[in-house]
Amino acid sequence: MRIETNTGLLQCARQVCSPNCDERPEGEQISLLVIHNISLPPAEYGGCWIDALFTNTLDAAAHPYFRTIAGQRVSAHLLIRRDGELVQYVPFQRRAWHAGVSCFQGREGCNDFSIGIELEGCDEHPYEDVQYERLIPLTRSLMRHYPAITPGRIVGHCDIAPGRKSDPGPAFDWKRYLDALRDDPCSG
Repeated sequence: MRIETNTGLLQCARQVCSPNCDERPEGEQISLLVIHNISLPPAEYGGCWIDALFTNTLDAAAHPYFRTIAGQRVSAHLLIRRDGELVQYVPFQRRAWHAGVSCFQGREGCNDFSIGIELEGCDEHPYEDVQYERLIPLTRSLMRHYPAITPGRIVGHCDIAPGRKSDPGPAFDWKRYLDALRDDPCSG
């Protein structure tokens, strides 16, 4: 998977521009990868709702749950759908608004120095094989492009916002994912 250095875009991803991003602090190094999950409505998959949420066009009347999140200004760098489709909302060099109130190794404001990847899913449902098949080479590419991201600097949202967030949840197979990264001689 190729990342364009000048644009911060993943060539193989469908591009959907989110306004919910801004510049990272000057001189900030990307050094953390945060794995999330998302499904809209909760535990339902497919459809246009994630794109709508990340582009501020979510129709609050379309589902009762949407009234609780309407007006939120959030995004992620990338989404991996259940069918393996990659959707990029924010170029990697820009700050996506995915982590919220967060802390990693004593440093707050993880959006400043992280990349956020959403997996279409929920805490309780197993993720699809094709999602791992996309996530693993994507992570390898990110680690090559941003060498400060190491296996020890790949976390779940639950790890940087404990008590507030639970994703990617117990259904995410961390062993499968991290073992595959360690098996890659290029992953360092």
